[in-house]
Amino acid sequence: MHSRMSERHQVERIGWLRAAVLGANDGIISTASLLMGVAAAKASYADLLITGLAALVAGAMSMAAGEYISVSTQLDTEVAEIQKEKIELATDLPAELEELTGIYIKRGLDAALAKQVAIQLMAKDPLETHLRDELGLGKTLRARPIQAALFSSAGFSLGAILPVLVAIGMPRHYVIPMIFVMAIVCLGILGGVAAKLGAADVRKGIWRVTCWGTLAMLITALIGTLLGPTM
Repeated sequence: MHSRMSERHQVERIGWLRAAVLGANDGIISTASLLMGVAAAKASYADLLITGLAALVAGAMSMAAGEYISVSTQLDTEVAEIQKEKIELATDLPAELEELTGIYIKRGLDAALAKQVAIQLMAKDPLETHLRDELGLGKTLRARPIQAALFSSAGFSLGAILPVLVAIGMPRHYVIPMIFVMAIVCLGILGGVAAKLGAADVRKGIWRVTCWGTLAMLITALIGTLLGPTM
């Protein structure tokens, strides 16, 4: 019983957990890369602080807006599908019963049992039954734009603040290597968490995010090194 309850609760949390983890991942990579590029260009501590805080605020707002728009579009699609199902149930209930029966037959039930199951489930809640079994729209997995925006923005802010704190708390000649080390460690942890949430290979998840994060930071540091002294 405890195992089933834990599994259900994890499914209910998957939406905001995904938004928070991806937001933190983006916050670390983008802010660390930006700060490494600016630091490589011989910027002052004041410039690093301004750059880091600007990146944090702009990135958090961008993540919130992007996630809200994306999930709102998904929600609009879901609402349209729900309205369509309501109309179909109101105008042609026998056809909807046959459609549901066919779904259960494809899942392995014999025809008689499939029809019996469809009748009983539709007697209790025909709309919810069709949304779940025909369209895959369970209550716990429906789009929540505001929740996604808030957790994505909060995750980005938490991820972005880490390289900012390193940049302003380290001696000048240690800033670049310490930002890099901090970012790789944190990205590895987040990559593992994201892979775990998605039931994917944890090692592959860690490798992907650290590889791309390393590439982003090295490229920006190189650009700062090449262009900084000449600007």
